[in-house]
Amino acid sequence: MNINTKTRNILTLVSGGLLLAALTVYLISPGSLAQDIILIVAAIFAGVPIAIKAFQALRMKAFSIDLLVTIAVVGAMIIGEYTEAAVVSFLFLFGHYLEGRTLQRTRASLKSLMDMAPLEATILKNGKRITIPAEEVQVGDHVIVQPGGKIPVDGKVITGQSLINQAAITGESVPVNKTKGDHVFSSTVSDNGYLEILAEKVGDDTTFAKIIELVEEAQETKAKTQKFMERFAAYYTPGIIVLSVIVGLITLNVHLALTFLVIACPGALVISVPVSIVAGIGNGAKNGILIKGGDRMEDLAKVNTLVFDKTGTLTKGQPEVTDIKAYGISTDELLQLTAEVEVTSEHHLGKTIVKKAEEKGLKLVHNPSDVEIMKGHGLRAMLNGQQIYVGNKSGAEKLGIAIDIEANEYMLQQQKNGNTSVFIARDKEVIGIISIADQVREEAPATMNQLRNAGIGDLMMLTGDNELVAQKVAYQLGIDKVYAELLPEDKVSKVTELKTSGRNVAMIGDGINDAPAIATADVGIAMGGTGTDVTMETADIILMSDKLDKLPYAIKLAKATIRNMKQNTYFALITVALLLVGVLTDKIHLASGMLIHEISVILVILNAVRLVGFPKYQVWFKWLNFNAKKRKEHTETQLTV
Repeated sequence: MNINTKTRNILTLVSGGLLLAALTVYLISPGSLAQDIILIVAAIFAGVPIAIKAFQALRMKAFSIDLLVTIAVVGAMIIGEYTEAAVVSFLFLFGHYLEGRTLQRTRASLKSLMDMAPLEATILKNGKRITIPAEEVQVGDHVIVQPGGKIPVDGKVITGQSLINQAAITGESVPVNKTKGDHVFSSTVSDNGYLEILAEKVGDDTTFAKIIELVEEAQETKAKTQKFMERFAAYYTPGIIVLSVIVGLITLNVHLALTFLVIACPGALVISVPVSIVAGIGNGAKNGILIKGGDRMEDLAKVNTLVFDKTGTLTKGQPEVTDIKAYGISTDELLQLTAEVEVTSEHHLGKTIVKKAEEKGLKLVHNPSDVEIMKGHGLRAMLNGQQIYVGNKSGAEKLGIAIDIEANEYMLQQQKNGNTSVFIARDKEVIGIISIADQVREEAPATMNQLRNAGIGDLMMLTGDNELVAQKVAYQLGIDKVYAELLPEDKVSKVTELKTSGRNVAMIGDGINDAPAIATADVGIAMGGTGTDVTMETADIILMSDKLDKLPYAIKLAKATIRNMKQNTYFALITVALLLVGVLTDKIHLASGMLIHEISVILVILNAVRLVGFPKYQVWFKWLNFNAKKRKEHTETQLTV
């Protein structure tokens, strides 16, 4: 047998009404039989759902708080304490009702996300517009979105232009302009323009659907502290039953033993951790930060070393060709040949070269064959009967391609200017160097300061780029250490080395090339998770907007959540201890103690609800940041001296 929430609420209302009726009878005729009958009925109405829940827990071989209350209510009925039995059972049931209503606020962020899901879609089929349920859209359909409409799929704009509000995905309320060729995401809103979109991901495969799934899973994933609390409660409940029997045998006071039994309920203690975790995860989701569970939240709060990928993380990830140096052929020929090879590549530098060729109107007429991706070095392929290599210096040397003094000096000069040099060789002879530069993100310098203020002691960079370029970026941002010219496996080794040295390491990257290092770190963080499924699967934390300044917010949120969790735990422990002292000194009785107990549960939940409004209600952080700034200024002064 099971009692649903609606039935429990009705029984709570009925038992509450019966208690008021019993009070009325008491005022007219104290101690009458009618009063006792009403109290017994009230205790039964409120006690039955509690007893059923206790029985269900026992069938699962678990000792629940409901069992303690059930024993206390039955005992009170046996010794004739009908008022105590009715009041205790009503308060416990009413406490559950209040907990449920209050917890709804902590899950409001997820609900608001789910409410953003589009219900209908308009598609163009056989030249006609038809409206269908959003879940029935198929990959390849042409979806029409009017101004003010919700986009029901992930896809590519094929016609039109509009400002898109992507708050549902990235947490950013500032609209982004989208036009032909741009990607859009389900549940975002077209503010002012007409769009036709080619559906690429639909239904449960859309980015928005995956966000909902991840947040739901995260809220069910237990923190380490929460798991400990549950193990503690499993031993605590039977222990309290034994202690209550001992108290009753020593004092020969059944009422005292029953009171001890109820007051020792660890309700606030058990709920203290999960309610904070749920609120923190909800806040993150609302702000475009997906945290995959309470354990990930705890790990993030402990991080003291942040390791960054460079390209696409500290830099904009939108590099541009800055110079083309050709040997023996024209620069246009070199660019065309290189683009024809790179058209097969997914690497950001390769895409930059292809884009440059297209901008110059160069036609890519030859298709490469026998394409070989050289991990961490570049690629080589057969093109028009010749073997072409496109990549870095180390890859060229690995293939035995000779780099003369002139080419080497040119490369070094380009690197000093902050450019990455891409070597192009034909049949093992260097025929040119294409220089590419990527700009540091505008928000990156301020973000580094915010991270230090948030308690991150070490900021490091791991990159496959050359040493000179990496050092220049690090100097601009004040990063402590740089490890350059690394292959993906080298990044994994470096992260492992940092972990074994006793550091709590977080690695942040794009989630694709850096996936192994992200998976190895104590906490893996992915930038711009709107792009790939790999990001969703690999990272522990996903910053859905492509903005680095979300990172300090995520760390501060994690620390605020863990601090809130500790506040709740300490408060619950102190409350139980004071109540037990009050019971043993005969200052607190069954009904009053139960009332205080339920109030403590509500206070714990209300404290956690503050996290929903983070950082608005976290004045302490302003004090922390101010003092961190002062400490930094003091340190710099000491170093200068």
